[in-house]
Amino acid sequence: MKFPLLLFGYLFIQLLGVSYIDIKFRKISNYWSLLNIGLFILGLIVFPDYYKFALKTFFYPVAFLGVTFVLFAFKIMGGGDSKYLFSFFLLVPESHHEDFMIYLLYTTVVIGFVLLIYNTIRNFAKIFASVRIMDLRGIKSAYGTKFAYAPVILISWIVFGWTIKNIIAF
Repeated sequence: MKFPLLLFGYLFIQLLGVSYIDIKFRKISNYWSLLNIGLFILGLIVFPDYYKFALKTFFYPVAFLGVTFVLFAFKIMGGGDSKYLFSFFLLVPESHHEDFMIYLLYTTVVIGFVLLIYNTIRNFAKIFASVRIMDLRGIKSAYGTKFAYAPVILISWIVFGWTIKNIIAF
């Protein structure tokens, strides 16, 4: 199925804005989630070829909501990131959910691994000292807290767009 250029561009611009806000303020407003849910409802009416009110349409968004809630509970991901990712998936046409999810997972693993290595190298002395005295809080503090997740979504969206460039249509 073709992917509308206007939709791809809109979501790219939205991700640019949300990523900037997430990096600068470390918080994603519920406004973005509500806007995306409203646009999804509008899309059901205006673009029935791309948006359908069916159980399979909600499979990935609800699955991500569940997984990200667990990550939120363990203070790995922020609540705004969780809700935003859920609502963002509603705007991605269902036929592209699995492909985008794969790129999102790859991007998350790569960026998470890079950040893990970076923080380990940067705080090696602190981690080593904490391990010696079995101070788990010291080890945890060396790795910091949550990181801004919207830029990860943006990077995966760019990679996704690059891979579907042949099916993006006006």
